[in-house]
Amino acid sequence: MALVLTNFLKAIEALERSLQADADASILSLSNDIRESIRAGVIQNFEVCYEQSWKMMKRWIENHIGSSYVDGVTRRELFRVAAENRLIADVELWMGFHSSRNETSHTYDQATANEVFADAKPFLVEVKSLFDAIQSRND
Repeated sequence: MALVLTNFLKAIEALERSLQADADASILSLSNDIRESIRAGVIQNFEVCYEQSWKMMKRWIENHIGSSYVDGVTRRELFRVAAENRLIADVELWMGFHSSRNETSHTYDQATANEVFADAKPFLVEVKSLFDAIQSRND
């Protein structure tokens, strides 16, 4: 059964738009409060996109490989199975994204926000690759 990828794609596009807004040269002329709000939007979009990504990995594996491979497994194990099935390339990189997502849930200070914000760009590259892998084998 084919997975519905609409919400996953919307989450990726929202993250990309928020990163583009932050990268816009005109942002330098905005107040610190507005720039912080834009960065908070990037972080929120990272969180939503990350949640969509691992859930979509899990659904794809359940549908194509079997639910026994992912029922009750750790995130590391999910990422390992995803890598074995060429959905992602680097388990450790994805574990780093997982760690960043956990940080936003449990601790929120400026240092954490800066770390998560820094992860958003490389995450966008990886999540687009994941989307392409799932879309190309979504039957």
